[in-house]
This record gives sequence, structure tokens and C-alpha cells, in this order.
Amino acid sequence: MFYHLLYPLHDAWSLLNVFQYISFRAAYATITALLISFIFGNWVIRRLESLQIGETIRSDGPAHHNAKAGTPTMGGVLIITASVLPTLLWADLTNRFVQLALLATFWMGALGFIDDWLKVVKKHPKGMIGRVKLTGQVGFGLLLWAILTQGGDETAARTAVPFVKDALFDLGILYLPLVVCVVAGTSNSVNLTDGLDGLAIGLSAFAFLGFAGLSYVTGNTIFADYLNIVYLPGAGELTIYCASVVGAALGFLWFNAHPARIFMGDTGSLALGGALGTVAILVKRELLLVVIGGMFVLEALSVMLQVAWFRWRGGRRIFRMAPLHHHFELGGWSETQVVVRFWIVGILLLLFSMSTIKLQ
Repeated sequence: MFYHLLYPLHDAWSLLNVFQYISFRAAYATITALLISFIFGNWVIRRLESLQIGETIRSDGPAHHNAKAGTPTMGGVLIITASVLPTLLWADLTNRFVQLALLATFWMGALGFIDDWLKVVKKHPKGMIGRVKLTGQVGFGLLLWAILTQGGDETAARTAVPFVKDALFDLGILYLPLVVCVVAGTSNSVNLTDGLDGLAIGLSAFAFLGFAGLSYVTGNTIFADYLNIVYLPGAGELTIYCASVVGAALGFLWFNAHPARIFMGDTGSLALGGALGTVAILVKRELLLVVIGGMFVLEALSVMLQVAWFRWRGGRRIFRMAPLHHHFELGGWSETQVVVRFWIVGILLLLFSMSTIKLQ
């Protein structure tokens, strides 16, 4: 909104030229998201408490988690609000990349909201039926693929490969299952990671920070040429969306840090995961997402391996408990130790991912 209202006046007031710079608008989008989180965070918590929308703790989890029962959940509404409003204020809303990122946020957020509502309000223990949730995730993947591949864009079904410079590889019809797997896999991975105070939101902040940088250089012809990466006109505007999510994540972490006063619920985790996967697809970094979001991948793999091994070996387990963060908890690590150490690994994966751009 500010971009559309104020930048056209730059000929009359030269100071308004700053609105043409993505870096300026991204910085203020981050600040705006933080302020929204800080200003409305306590109100959201009180409102959820008054509606008795509290978390239900799994009975087979670590015993000390039982104390968290009743903590307000569905805090994802705060994350979504603090991500979307700054984007609407500071981004170019005619930009296709921004529109698709916002669509992913709303679509997956709505899916998570329904799941939370069924679990917390309607008291259905498992919430939305798994296949129905998966249908919603796959449905968005199909829609995203259809939107991207219409219009004859020659880069639509292509993806970048780490360490290979200035090239996109055409996957043809195989790009469809890739898009679906990235969207569904990332949203479910973030959802599985959201089991400890501050864990998923902190890792999400790191991941979106990485994609803010990738979006910026991908949409800047000078940086793209210098780094030998493919230039995608318009992709730079995604920097503002990603910066908004980083600000929203840090703001939410203020209330979600141990001991958490609010949980994001599926409303937040599915929205964050779906948006993260969508941004990776839009900047053609689907494969690099596996590294940037490596901790999410490990959490999801731990669950899949545990289930497969349990069925194959007649009740035997690989991990003490899945997802992976519970394995370390039951091994003697405190909740704070698990979270901070996972954050450290997440930061290392982010730095390694960024280095691959220069090593092409």
C-alpha cells in the first residue's frame, strides 16, 4: 500500500525515492511485523484464554509436557497477521511472486485453522482426517503448478541445482510431483517440528531469512550475474514477504520462548511450512530447501523411519521417540538444550546453504 501510494509521488518529493529500494521496504516490513506481534501478542493470548482454546498434550509424550496442557494455541493467527499486513503495506502487490506467497499463507493457514478448530473446540482428538488434510495440501500444490506453468513461461518447469552455475534444469512433467512434494512435505515437516517451545518458530525464522537473501539476489540482475545464478525478474519483491515472516517469527518467539505462553498450532505451522515451500519453488531453489530447512527434513525423516522400522521389525524402534526432538529429550537433554542446539545446527545449515551460491 505504501509503495503504491507514496512512490508515485517521488517526482514531487525526492525523499520518496527510498520506496523503490527493496532493502528499505524489507527492513521496515520486518520492523512492522515485530511491532504488530508485540502490540497484539498479549491481547491474542488473553482472547484465546477467554475462549478456552488450549493445547491438548499427547499422552505418550515426555511426562514433563503435561504441565503445558491448556496453554493457548492457534497462535498462528498472530503469525499470519504479522506476516501478511506488513507485506500488504510495503510490497508491490501487483507482483505475481508476492501474490502466490500470500495465497500459500492463507490456503495453508486456513487448513491448519480448521484442523485446530476440530481438535480444540469440537474436541475431535485427531482433528482433521489425515487424508483430508493431505488432499488440501496436494490441492494447493496442483494449483500452484497450474498457475506457474500457464502462459508458456520457459522456466516454469525448471529448477536450479546447487553448485551448478547459471542454469535451470527442465523437469518437464516431473515438475508437477516435485511441486506437490515440496508444498506438502514442507508444511508437514514444520508441523512435526512444532513440539517444543520456540523450536519450529526459531528454525522458520532462519529459513525465511535465507530465502529473503536468495530472493533478493535472484531478482537483482547485478547480483545474479556476479553470483552466476539465474535472474528472475520480480523475484526480489519476495524479500519483503520473507522479511515480514522473519519479523513475525521473532515477535511470536517473544511469547513462545520457554516457558511458552502461546503455541502456534497447526494454524501457524502449516501456514509457515506451506509458504516456505512455495517461496522455494518460486525462486527455483527447491533442492536447496532440503539444506536450508535441514532440521525440518530430519524431524520428518525420523518419524517416517520410526514408523517403517516399527512395522517391519514388529514393534522395535530406532529412536526413543519420534519426532527427533523427543528422542533427545528422553536421552536427558532439557527442552531448552534441545531447542538451542537445534537452532545452532539450523544456523550452520543456513550458512552452508548460502555458501553454495558463491561456490557455483
